[in-house]
Amino acid sequence: MHHPQPSSADVAVIGLGVMGSNLARNLARNGFATAVHNRSPHKAQELLSTYGAEGTLIACEDLTAVVAVLPRPRRIVLMVPAGDPTDALLNELVPLLSPGDIVVDGGNAHFTDTQRRESALTHRGIHFVGAGISGGEEGALHGPAIMAGGSETAYVSVRPLLEKIAAKVDGRPCCARVGPGGAGHFVKMVHNGIEYADMQLIAETYDLHRRVLDVPPQRIGEIFAQWNHGPLNSYLVEITAEVLSHTDLATGHAFVDVVRDSAGMKGTGGWTVQTALDLACPVPTIAESVLARSLSATSGLREAGALLPQSPRPAPPLPTTDDFSEDTRLALHASKLVAYAQGFDLITAAATAYGWDVDLATLARIWRGGCIIRAGLLDDMTNAYAAPARSRLPLLTATPFREALAEAQLPWRRIIGIAAAHGVPIPAMSASLAYYDSLRADRLPAALLQAQRDYFGAHGYQRVDRPGVFHTDWSGARTEGAA
Repeated sequence: MHHPQPSSADVAVIGLGVMGSNLARNLARNGFATAVHNRSPHKAQELLSTYGAEGTLIACEDLTAVVAVLPRPRRIVLMVPAGDPTDALLNELVPLLSPGDIVVDGGNAHFTDTQRRESALTHRGIHFVGAGISGGEEGALHGPAIMAGGSETAYVSVRPLLEKIAAKVDGRPCCARVGPGGAGHFVKMVHNGIEYADMQLIAETYDLHRRVLDVPPQRIGEIFAQWNHGPLNSYLVEITAEVLSHTDLATGHAFVDVVRDSAGMKGTGGWTVQTALDLACPVPTIAESVLARSLSATSGLREAGALLPQSPRPAPPLPTTDDFSEDTRLALHASKLVAYAQGFDLITAAATAYGWDVDLATLARIWRGGCIIRAGLLDDMTNAYAAPARSRLPLLTATPFREALAEAQLPWRRIIGIAAAHGVPIPAMSASLAYYDSLRADRLPAALLQAQRDYFGAHGYQRVDRPGVFHTDWSGARTEGAA
């Protein structure tokens, strides 16, 4: 029997790919009448016919129908590809809207695009919320982490929707307004940059076990499963254990051995590194992780690299598996702390540059559930940033992290030495240690760099014993004067 569709919806979702469809279902499951529309109209009908029993879904054939079914102020969530497709949709949608309406962009937009769009829509009296949504397709359906940007006024209107569908930890939603303008998408971008680093560090730890001690994937999966009950507890460690324990049904081989070793990217990792360069904020662990993915996909270079001399294999004895695993556990933990700290430092740099007031304690709290980088270590990060006296100090100096870094000192260095001796590339883990050593060094070789720059380009240098900028006449009498 045909039931007529309701005449009014609480919210609309436009863009019914996997993420959009699951987010619409999440809204409907949580009691919100949800209008749905896709460029291919049949997708809306398919969603309604397949999942209509989960809640109220209203299929709309065009944007006019979407606008008509929503009471003012209208709340519309866009889940379309970033870039030109988002602009094209807004060009069609915005003329149909009224002042006070709210558009939420839940895609992975570049934060500068979000700021441009918010400015343009504000002039028309329309609110624009750039919302970073993390958790993949499962998170979109069962509860993601949501990082919203935009005005307070807009957030007040969409907050009940977003908080209701977000993941919950300790009864609190993993959802917050993190700042104005493009802050939400910026924070989501950095989240993804940390995700790149976390995944690369885990992959390097797997590779070390495999290539140094020839530990089979199933056993490495068991090791990760054990680690997931301790300080390394996280979603990524959990799924790593499952992946490594999986056997390919077609061949009977370890699943990881039948997957090509060429990793793809969708842009947010590169955006993170480029933005860090623009802000002069060092994120070497994240950068090396992005570059490692790029290198994995450069088949021509790697084919040529096979002709290069192989590294010598060190003579026995090798460490026992238990000793080696404990060292890599501590090295992984320390490296992950460094990667997360770099991400938070980048957010701090952006907040200063763009005038955002980002509450890092709130951010760490909402990352504890729903998102891909959710991890136990975020509990301590939440507490560290919540302490007023600590909020302005580097994250790694907080007591639990300082203690973890102290415990990892010798194992961290041993593992990197073993990797170098065996020719096992661990760029992210090595970058983490180099970053840590650079932070704690009382003097860096940048003094020589400054002297070199002055020699070939007369760029000048500063001295340690008196103020000012100086230049040495390198091609003449080598006298020093003001630059």
